[in-house]
Amino acid sequence: MKDVARMTLENGMIIAEDIFNYQNELIFPKNTVVDETVIKKLERHSIICVPIMEEIDFATTHFEKVRLSKEFQTFQLTYNNCMPIYAKLMNRFVETGELKGIGQLQDLYLKIHACARTGEALLDFLYNMLPREDTMTHAHCLNSALIAGVFGTWWGLSQEDVILLIYCGFFYDIGKLKLPQELLWKPEKLTDVEYTQLKTHTMLGFELIKNQDLNEHVIKATLMHHERCDGSGYPSKLRGDKIDIFAKYIAIIDAYEAMTSARTYRQPLNPFQVIENFEREGYEKYEKDILQPILYHLAATQLGFTVRLSNDEEAKIKVINIDNLARPLLERDDGSFLNLSDKPDLAITAIF
Repeated sequence: MKDVARMTLENGMIIAEDIFNYQNELIFPKNTVVDETVIKKLERHSIICVPIMEEIDFATTHFEKVRLSKEFQTFQLTYNNCMPIYAKLMNRFVETGELKGIGQLQDLYLKIHACARTGEALLDFLYNMLPREDTMTHAHCLNSALIAGVFGTWWGLSQEDVILLIYCGFFYDIGKLKLPQELLWKPEKLTDVEYTQLKTHTMLGFELIKNQDLNEHVIKATLMHHERCDGSGYPSKLRGDKIDIFAKYIAIIDAYEAMTSARTYRQPLNPFQVIENFEREGYEKYEKDILQPILYHLAATQLGFTVRLSNDEEAKIKVINIDNLARPLLERDDGSFLNLSDKPDLAITAIF
């Protein structure tokens, strides 16, 4: 909503609030469409300023409102200005093997991070970003570095370790810059040969940075971020404590970023779809003590929002189910409750 001077009103604008005259009599109700007749009547009643609906007022879902907010516009502009700098730094390193300007990475992070008031807001902003096809790999890593700052705080890491985790985010997928773009972002399912080639990115990244002046956790996260605690990962099928702790952090960040970014074949997944995917894989792959706090925070940040279900019913998120984070307790408008834990056939399709 914005206040507009009567003299600048245009036909087709929509009044955002009830308009009263100086005798407190209703002149026009909310949602009245402005035309010449409306303008003349406002003039007769000496109404100087009129509240008018903006595009954001017509948004329905929470993420549409975020996308249309002034804060997101500022974030998007800053992010898009920083992206070419980050891409240039990474491309030059891959091409020359010389890691120069590493101090700029922290500056880029701080500049983008400053555009979000909270970690939750930053995640919402990233959810609405649409990377260009030629920078999708760079965006994946830059986003992961930004997410690392949020998740690192949720994990209760020290400030020093949060910064270290952010650097892991910047570098962990750098090996993908050595692979063809059409392989990395192929919309169809990869063939066995293509998947084998894709998996080489962990070793390619490790070879790129193993002799650089980088913290050992950054180097290990680059090599191990696709290892899984149950031994099902790659490249070495490591288990449990054999996997570097920062690689475990990055594995969760990497999966979260992939699920919440738009792809040519699907929209970003909403927080409960993300949680459900993680819970479906189980805590055997991602260490439970590391994954569970993130899933809980993701679910808890949605408290109070209204959701639309797969049966088109709408209800408000009332309580998060600790044992089934993807399926909260909902409250309908009539005061009755719906426990999604008891309704496996229903899914949350939108959040308002």
